[in-house]
Amino acid sequence: MTAGVRTVIYPVDDLARAKQFFTVLTGAEPVADAPYYVQFDVAGQAVGLDPHGHRYGQAGPVAYWHVDDVPKSLAELVEAGAEVVQEPTDVGGGMLIAVAKDAEGNLIGLRPGA
Repeated sequence: MTAGVRTVIYPVDDLARAKQFFTVLTGAEPVADAPYYVQFDVAGQAVGLDPHGHRYGQAGPVAYWHVDDVPKSLAELVEAGAEVVQEPTDVGGGMLIAVAKDAEGNLIGLRPGA
């Protein structure tokens, strides 16, 4: 599985408040700003805010590994002992994401774009 971490998603309860905070933190305006997701670009690192992240058990940020094939990579992680938290899901524009939990309870995000 070829992968690299280039996206980190923070679950938030109040998207407007979090957007204001991360605008100050990053010193930049969001590059994506929708009611369901806000994203900042910080030196090539995507930092996202997900107002629905808590529904999958996120208690803190989740690193998303950029992989060639999300379903295949998820299956490989399951074979290596991971538990599926979120099956591959189209989050818009045909982009599939998935979330697994490793044996230590850490959430591992997968998204396309190796």
